Amino acid sequence: MRYERPTTLKAAAQMLAKEKGQAFVLAGGTDLLVRLRTGFIEPDLVVDIKGVAGAKTIQKSASGFKIGAAVSGAELGEHAALKKAWPGVVEAANLIGSKQVQGRCTISGNLCNASPAADSVPALVAAGAKAVIVGPKGKRTVAVEEIPVGPGKTSLKKGEIIESIVLPARKPKSGDAYLRFIPRTEMDIAVVGCGVNVTLDGKGVVTKARVALGAVAPTVRLVPAAAKALIGTKMDKAALDAMAAACSAACSPIDDKRGTREFRIKVAGVLARRAALIARKRAGGR
Repeated sequence: MRYERPTTLKAAAQMLAKEKGQAFVLAGGTDLLVRLRTGFIEPDLVVDIKGVAGAKTIQKSASGFKIGAAVSGAELGEHAALKKAWPGVVEAANLIGSKQVQGRCTISGNLCNASPAADSVPALVAAGAKAVIVGPKGKRTVAVEEIPVGPGKTSLKKGEIIESIVLPARKPKSGDAYLRFIPRTEMDIAVVGCGVNVTLDGKGVVTKARVALGAVAPTVRLVPAAAKALIGTKMDKAALDAMAAACSAACSPIDDKRGTREFRIKVAGVLARRAALIARKRAGGR
Protein backbone atom coordinates (compact mmCIF):
# COMPACT_ATOMS: atom_id res chain seq x y z
CA MET A 1 0.00 0.00 0.00
CA ARG A 2 1.22 3.48 -0.93
CA TYR A 3 0.45 6.54 1.18
CA GLU A 4 0.57 9.96 -0.49
CA ARG A 5 -0.01 13.44 0.98
CA PRO A 6 -0.25 15.92 -1.91
CA THR A 7 -0.46 19.69 -1.40
CA THR A 8 -2.98 20.36 -4.20
CA LEU A 9 -6.24 18.71 -5.15
CA LYS A 10 -5.13 18.64 -8.78
CA ALA A 11 -2.18 16.44 -7.79
CA ALA A 12 -4.45 14.28 -5.63
CA ALA A 13 -6.90 13.83 -8.50
CA GLN A 14 -4.10 12.82 -10.85
CA MET A 15 -2.81 10.23 -8.38
CA LEU A 16 -6.27 8.71 -8.01
CA ALA A 17 -6.90 8.74 -11.76
CA LYS A 18 -3.62 6.99 -12.60
CA GLU A 19 -3.89 4.27 -9.94
CA LYS A 20 -4.88 0.95 -11.49
CA GLY A 21 -5.63 -0.72 -8.15
CA GLN A 22 -7.92 0.29 -5.29
CA ALA A 23 -7.47 3.95 -4.36
CA PHE A 24 -9.09 5.81 -1.47
CA VAL A 25 -9.16 9.38 -0.17
CA LEU A 26 -8.23 9.98 3.47
CA ALA A 27 -9.84 13.04 5.07
CA GLY A 28 -10.91 12.16 8.62
CA GLY A 29 -10.43 8.42 8.23
CA THR A 30 -13.16 7.44 10.69
CA ASP A 31 -14.74 5.15 8.08
CA LEU A 32 -11.74 4.33 5.90
CA LEU A 33 -9.35 3.25 8.66
CA VAL A 34 -11.97 1.07 10.35
CA ARG A 35 -12.64 -0.74 7.05
CA LEU A 36 -8.90 -1.11 6.45
CA ARG A 37 -8.17 -2.53 9.93
CA THR A 38 -11.01 -5.03 9.71
CA GLY A 39 -9.78 -6.25 6.33
CA PHE A 40 -12.88 -5.12 4.49
CA ILE A 41 -10.69 -3.23 2.00
CA GLU A 42 -7.05 -3.59 0.92
CA PRO A 43 -6.04 -0.26 -0.66
CA ASP A 44 -3.24 -0.01 -3.19
CA LEU A 45 -3.19 3.76 -2.68
CA VAL A 46 -4.34 6.09 0.09
CA VAL A 47 -4.33 9.81 -0.73
CA ASP A 48 -4.37 12.03 2.36
CA ILE A 49 -5.90 15.43 1.52
CA LYS A 50 -5.39 17.13 4.89
CA GLY A 51 -2.28 18.87 3.55
CA VAL A 52 -4.19 20.52 0.69
CA ALA A 53 -4.58 24.29 1.02
CA GLY A 54 -8.10 25.17 2.15
CA ALA A 55 -9.06 21.61 3.00
CA LYS A 56 -9.29 22.41 6.72
CA THR A 57 -10.84 25.88 6.56
CA ILE A 58 -14.36 27.31 6.76
CA GLN A 59 -14.76 30.41 4.61
CA LYS A 60 -17.66 32.82 5.06
CA SER A 61 -18.64 35.18 2.24
CA ALA A 62 -21.67 37.06 0.92
CA SER A 63 -22.68 33.92 -0.97
CA GLY A 64 -22.57 31.63 2.08
CA PHE A 65 -20.13 29.20 3.68
CA LYS A 66 -17.48 27.06 2.02
CA ILE A 67 -16.46 24.10 4.18
CA GLY A 68 -13.21 22.36 3.25
CA ALA A 69 -13.34 18.60 2.74
CA ALA A 70 -11.10 17.89 5.75
CA VAL A 71 -12.88 20.16 8.27
CA SER A 72 -13.84 18.06 11.29
CA GLY A 73 -17.19 17.88 13.01
CA ALA A 74 -15.65 19.42 16.12
CA GLU A 75 -14.47 22.41 14.08
CA LEU A 76 -17.97 22.86 12.66
CA GLY A 77 -19.37 22.86 16.18
CA GLU A 78 -16.93 25.57 17.27
CA HIS A 79 -17.67 27.93 14.36
CA ALA A 80 -20.08 30.52 15.82
CA ALA A 81 -21.21 32.09 12.52
CA LEU A 82 -21.93 28.72 10.91
CA LYS A 83 -23.85 27.51 13.98
CA LYS A 84 -25.95 30.66 13.95
CA ALA A 85 -26.74 30.45 10.23
CA TRP A 86 -27.19 26.67 9.88
CA PRO A 87 -27.79 25.16 13.35
CA GLY A 88 -29.50 22.07 11.92
CA VAL A 89 -26.55 21.23 9.68
CA VAL A 90 -24.07 21.63 12.54
CA GLU A 91 -26.23 19.59 14.93
CA ALA A 92 -26.50 16.80 12.38
CA ALA A 93 -22.74 16.77 11.80
CA ASN A 94 -22.13 16.68 15.55
CA LEU A 95 -24.18 13.49 15.87
CA ILE A 96 -21.58 11.51 13.92
CA GLY A 97 -19.86 9.15 16.38
CA SER A 98 -18.33 10.00 19.73
CA LYS A 99 -16.44 13.07 21.00
CA GLN A 100 -13.23 11.37 19.89
CA VAL A 101 -14.63 10.69 16.42
CA GLN A 102 -15.82 14.30 16.17
CA GLY A 103 -12.21 15.44 16.21
CA ARG A 104 -11.59 13.58 12.94
CA CYS A 105 -14.83 12.93 11.03
CA THR A 106 -15.88 15.18 8.14
CA ILE A 107 -19.19 15.88 6.43
CA SER A 108 -17.53 15.28 3.04
CA GLY A 109 -16.46 11.84 4.21
CA ASN A 110 -19.90 11.18 5.68
CA LEU A 111 -21.37 12.06 2.29
CA CYS A 112 -18.93 9.95 0.27
CA ASN A 113 -19.34 6.96 2.57
CA ALA A 114 -22.83 6.91 1.06
CA SER A 115 -24.63 5.32 3.99
CA PRO A 116 -28.42 5.71 3.73
CA ALA A 117 -28.38 6.49 7.47
CA ALA A 118 -25.67 9.20 7.36
CA ASP A 119 -26.68 11.93 9.81
CA SER A 120 -25.20 14.99 8.11
CA VAL A 121 -26.61 14.27 4.64
CA PRO A 122 -30.37 14.87 5.18
CA ALA A 123 -29.56 18.18 6.86
CA LEU A 124 -27.25 19.17 3.98
CA VAL A 125 -29.86 18.21 1.40
CA ALA A 126 -32.55 20.18 3.23
CA ALA A 127 -30.17 23.15 3.32
CA GLY A 128 -29.69 23.04 -0.45
CA ALA A 129 -25.96 22.42 -0.06
CA LYS A 130 -23.68 21.93 -3.06
CA ALA A 131 -20.55 19.79 -3.42
CA VAL A 132 -17.58 21.26 -5.30
CA ILE A 133 -15.77 18.41 -7.07
CA VAL A 134 -12.26 18.43 -8.51
CA GLY A 135 -11.14 15.82 -11.03
CA PRO A 136 -8.70 15.19 -13.87
CA LYS A 137 -10.96 17.11 -16.26
CA GLY A 138 -11.47 20.14 -14.03
CA LYS A 139 -14.01 21.31 -11.49
CA ARG A 140 -17.77 20.92 -11.27
CA THR A 141 -20.47 21.70 -8.71
CA VAL A 142 -23.47 19.46 -8.00
CA ALA A 143 -26.26 19.28 -5.46
CA VAL A 144 -25.33 17.14 -2.45
CA GLU A 145 -28.24 14.78 -3.10
CA GLU A 146 -26.68 13.81 -6.45
CA ILE A 147 -23.55 12.33 -4.82
CA PRO A 148 -24.87 9.08 -3.22
CA VAL A 149 -26.46 6.74 -5.77
CA GLY A 150 -26.84 3.66 -3.53
CA PRO A 151 -25.53 2.17 -0.29
CA GLY A 152 -21.74 2.65 -0.38
CA LYS A 153 -21.83 4.02 -3.95
CA THR A 154 -21.40 7.57 -5.26
CA SER A 155 -21.63 9.37 -8.58
CA LEU A 156 -17.99 10.49 -8.35
CA LYS A 157 -15.94 9.46 -11.38
CA LYS A 158 -12.45 7.95 -11.20
CA GLY A 159 -10.02 10.56 -9.91
CA GLU A 160 -12.68 12.93 -8.59
CA ILE A 161 -12.52 14.37 -5.06
CA ILE A 162 -14.86 16.64 -3.13
CA GLU A 163 -13.03 19.93 -2.57
CA SER A 164 -15.64 21.52 -0.35
CA ILE A 165 -19.28 21.66 0.71
CA VAL A 166 -21.01 24.99 0.05
CA LEU A 167 -23.97 26.22 2.09
CA PRO A 168 -25.92 29.17 0.64
CA ALA A 169 -26.20 32.53 2.39
CA ARG A 170 -29.02 32.60 4.92
CA LYS A 171 -32.10 34.62 4.03
CA PRO A 172 -33.92 36.58 6.78
CA LYS A 173 -36.49 34.64 8.81
CA SER A 174 -35.05 31.26 7.89
CA GLY A 175 -34.37 28.24 10.06
CA ASP A 176 -33.38 24.59 9.80
CA ALA A 177 -33.40 21.52 12.03
CA TYR A 178 -32.39 17.87 12.00
CA LEU A 179 -33.82 15.08 14.15
CA ARG A 180 -33.21 11.35 14.19
CA PHE A 181 -34.57 8.31 15.98
CA ILE A 182 -32.06 5.86 17.48
CA PRO A 183 -32.58 2.90 19.84
CA ARG A 184 -29.96 4.15 22.28
CA THR A 185 -29.50 7.62 23.77
CA GLU A 186 -26.34 8.41 21.78
CA MET A 187 -23.64 7.02 19.45
CA ASP A 188 -26.01 4.94 17.37
CA ILE A 189 -27.06 4.68 13.74
CA ALA A 190 -30.23 6.51 12.71
CA VAL A 191 -33.29 4.34 12.22
CA VAL A 192 -34.86 7.41 10.61
CA GLY A 193 -33.45 10.91 10.16
CA CYS A 194 -35.15 14.09 8.95
CA GLY A 195 -33.87 17.53 7.95
CA VAL A 196 -36.19 20.50 7.43
CA ASN A 197 -35.32 23.98 6.18
CA VAL A 198 -37.88 26.82 5.93
CA THR A 199 -38.09 30.54 5.12
CA LEU A 200 -40.97 32.69 6.38
CA ASP A 201 -42.38 36.03 5.31
CA GLY A 202 -43.19 38.89 7.65
CA LYS A 203 -46.52 37.32 8.60
CA GLY A 204 -45.03 33.94 9.44
CA VAL A 205 -46.17 32.22 6.25
CA VAL A 206 -43.78 29.67 4.79
CA THR A 207 -42.43 30.92 1.45
CA LYS A 208 -39.75 28.28 0.87
CA ALA A 209 -39.15 24.81 2.29
CA ARG A 210 -37.04 21.71 1.78
CA VAL A 211 -37.55 18.39 3.56
CA ALA A 212 -35.16 15.43 3.37
CA LEU A 213 -35.29 11.95 4.93
CA GLY A 214 -32.50 9.52 5.79
CA ALA A 215 -32.47 5.76 6.48
CA VAL A 216 -35.81 5.21 4.72
CA ALA A 217 -34.50 4.45 1.21
CA PRO A 218 -31.23 3.40 -0.50
CA THR A 219 -30.19 7.08 -0.54
CA VAL A 220 -31.26 10.21 1.31
CA ARG A 221 -34.61 11.26 -0.12
CA LEU A 222 -35.64 14.85 -0.87
CA VAL A 223 -39.44 15.12 -0.48
CA PRO A 224 -40.86 17.96 -2.64
CA ALA A 225 -44.44 17.00 -1.72
CA ALA A 226 -43.69 17.57 1.96
CA ALA A 227 -42.21 21.00 1.21
CA LYS A 228 -45.23 21.86 -0.95
CA ALA A 229 -47.55 21.00 1.95
CA LEU A 230 -45.87 23.67 4.08
CA ILE A 231 -45.48 26.48 1.54
CA GLY A 232 -48.21 29.10 1.77
CA THR A 233 -49.18 28.09 5.31
CA LYS A 234 -48.28 29.09 8.86
CA MET A 235 -47.66 25.42 9.62
CA ASP A 236 -51.09 24.82 11.06
CA LYS A 237 -52.17 21.30 11.97
CA ALA A 238 -53.54 20.57 8.50
CA ALA A 239 -50.25 21.59 6.85
CA LEU A 240 -48.19 19.55 9.28
CA ASP A 241 -50.48 16.54 8.82
CA ALA A 242 -50.09 16.81 5.04
CA MET A 243 -46.33 17.14 5.33
CA ALA A 244 -46.10 14.11 7.63
CA ALA A 245 -48.25 12.06 5.26
CA ALA A 246 -46.05 13.07 2.31
CA CYS A 247 -42.92 12.00 4.20
CA SER A 248 -44.40 8.63 5.10
CA ALA A 249 -45.51 8.11 1.50
CA ALA A 250 -41.99 8.88 0.23
CA CYS A 251 -40.41 6.08 2.27
CA SER A 252 -39.25 2.78 0.80
CA PRO A 253 -37.34 1.32 3.75
CA ILE A 254 -36.13 -2.15 4.63
CA ASP A 255 -36.78 -4.34 7.67
CA ASP A 256 -33.72 -4.90 9.84
CA LYS A 257 -32.85 -5.49 13.48
CA ARG A 258 -33.01 -1.75 14.25
CA GLY A 259 -36.50 -1.13 12.90
CA THR A 260 -39.29 -2.57 10.79
CA ARG A 261 -40.48 -1.09 7.53
CA GLU A 262 -43.81 -0.04 9.09
CA PHE A 263 -42.05 1.58 12.05
CA ARG A 264 -39.74 3.63 9.83
CA ILE A 265 -42.66 4.85 7.70
CA LYS A 266 -44.55 6.00 10.79
CA VAL A 267 -41.54 7.64 12.46
CA ALA A 268 -40.59 9.55 9.30
CA GLY A 269 -43.80 11.56 9.53
CA VAL A 270 -43.45 12.11 13.28
CA LEU A 271 -39.86 13.37 13.02
CA ALA A 272 -40.69 15.60 10.04
CA ARG A 273 -43.45 17.29 12.01
CA ARG A 274 -41.17 17.89 15.02
CA ALA A 275 -38.24 19.10 12.92
CA ALA A 276 -40.50 21.50 11.00
CA LEU A 277 -41.70 23.10 14.22
CA ILE A 278 -38.12 23.56 15.43
CA ALA A 279 -37.13 25.08 12.08
CA ARG A 280 -40.11 27.45 12.22
CA LYS A 281 -39.17 28.59 15.71
CA ARG A 282 -35.59 29.22 14.63
CA ALA A 283 -36.90 31.25 11.69
CA GLY A 284 -38.74 33.49 14.13
CA GLY A 285 -42.19 32.00 13.63
CA ARG A 286 -44.75 31.12 16.27
